[in-house]
Amino acid sequence: MGKTSSRKDKPKHADQKFEKKLEFYSKVRETVALGAQKAIKKKKRIRTRQKKLKAYNLSSLAECLPDLESSKRETPADFKVTTKSKQKLVMKETNQLKTVLNNPTFQADPLAALHQHLQNTQPVCEKPARKSVTGKKKKNKKKKGSKASTGSQSMEE
Repeated sequence: MGKTSSRKDKPKHADQKFEKKLEFYSKVRETVALGAQKAIKKKKRIRTRQKKLKAYNLSSLAECLPDLESSKRETPADFKVTTKSKQKLVMKETNQLKTVLNNPTFQADPLAALHQHLQNTQPVCEKPARKSVTGKKKKNKKKKGSKASTGSQSMEE
């Protein structure tokens, strides 16, 4: 009627509990060790990235480039296109087109007006000096001319 188990069973149960605790602690140690190893690997990766970034240091080139603040404009990549912004842009462009079409200089000569507008708005770019090719052509013409003249002289003789 009472418990049929003897005292021999209780130590087995305690031993099992103890073994489970040992397994749990060993698993915890393994995870802590893995975490530490991952942290070390992460630090190494960060160090290598920083070394690579030092290799690609372009600060000396930044001195030659113009300031970004002076040329800060709203770029299409920064501009989010929404229905409202599209509508605003269409209205702005429509008004600009009306202004251009009503301009008396544009009505008189559209191509000249466009040319004048581009000259006023586009920056001046200096063209590099071209080597004169005409000197070579003249020399070639002289040679051909001298051959032709010698041939005609020989025929006359």
